[in-house]
Amino acid sequence: MTTVRLTVNGAAVSREVENRTLLVDLLRTQLGLTGTHVGCDTSQCGCCTVLVDGMPAKSCTMLAVQADNTKVTTVEGLARGEAMHPIQQAFVDCHGLQCGFCTPGMMMAAAGLLEKNTRPTDAEIVQAIEGNLCRCTGYVNIVAAIKQAAGVMAGGKQGAKA
Repeated sequence: MTTVRLTVNGAAVSREVENRTLLVDLLRTQLGLTGTHVGCDTSQCGCCTVLVDGMPAKSCTMLAVQADNTKVTTVEGLARGEAMHPIQQAFVDCHGLQCGFCTPGMMMAAAGLLEKNTRPTDAEIVQAIEGNLCRCTGYVNIVAAIKQAAGVMAGGKQGAKA
């Protein structure tokens, strides 16, 4: 067993884990943060995407011990109290989700992009979410949602509702 210390959604966390424990299992099972989904267990679908020190990471193939001394943000950490994060609101406004299974991972990939690029082009958005698979929407509304969120987060009106 190894003690892992990290900050998850702004709160300091310390847990004993087996060295083989995946970050997704620590988040879902030990911390109850079930917004991070497990889709394929091979990092192909992106449903498990979280931010680790601000960068998107596939938590289904990252060991919890690799996240020691990092800041992890899950989809639950986007909202501030009752107010949805602009990314969450944009996914609603632009119909960027259907079944919703891929949505947390898509939102976290978008959050990683918008943290470093506040005015992404459509091509940059597509590249940022290329590791996240959606079987329902066709991506058009997801791209529109990320553009809308970028505009709101930058304080402008970039992006329009789909």
